[in-house]
Amino acid sequence: MCGRYVIAQDVDAYARFFGVDEIRNEVLEANYNVAPTDPVYAVVEHENRRLLGTFRWGLIPFWSKSVTGGQINARSETVAEKALFRDSFARRRCIIPADGFFEWQQLERGKLPHYISLRDGSPMAFAGVWSAWRDPETGDRIRSCAIITTNAHPSLAPIHGRMPVMLDPAVWNDWLDRALTDPGEAHALLRPVPETAIIEHPVSTLVNNVRNNLPECVDPLPDRSP
Repeated sequence: MCGRYVIAQDVDAYARFFGVDEIRNEVLEANYNVAPTDPVYAVVEHENRRLLGTFRWGLIPFWSKSVTGGQINARSETVAEKALFRDSFARRRCIIPADGFFEWQQLERGKLPHYISLRDGSPMAFAGVWSAWRDPETGDRIRSCAIITTNAHPSLAPIHGRMPVMLDPAVWNDWLDRALTDPGEAHALLRPVPETAIIEHPVSTLVNNVRNNLPECVDPLPDRSP
């Protein structure tokens, strides 16, 4: 799974990188410890225009009776069939920008967090799905999203068995295309970036506490080798 990640760049930098036509909704402060239910950025298509907006992390399907909870991750193996995600996967796919993400490695002495990013320093393009839920009492509309995950690359598997699907730029147009509704065609786009494009390093347990929204969350642990 992916339970924490980083969005620390200026919104204009993400807009340029993802070829966005328009930025909509609020501009977010840098967040080095994004947690479930936090507001996050997502890139979507609307009327043949690419938009970047803010969404709640944790997908609430349009048919839900309440806003409680929300699923932050969707497994690539079942996203096209599972009732919670099926409609969004067919009609409301998105790209969720991230500078990197955290996973926790189980060791004898406890869990050690690692920060995982792209070797060239560019933003990651998480494959995602989104939905819009309307409060029946107030009429307020909440847009929410979930990150699609897959089996981790072999080099990351000792840390955690799952990782987000990071989309190659070559498939962004098709992934966002709302006219593409065939689940098989959409699923074929879920090809992770090459393993060689990814780097990782252990970080301190600062990230364990969601209140620690600090650049130090991504700093490598000091080398303790002799």
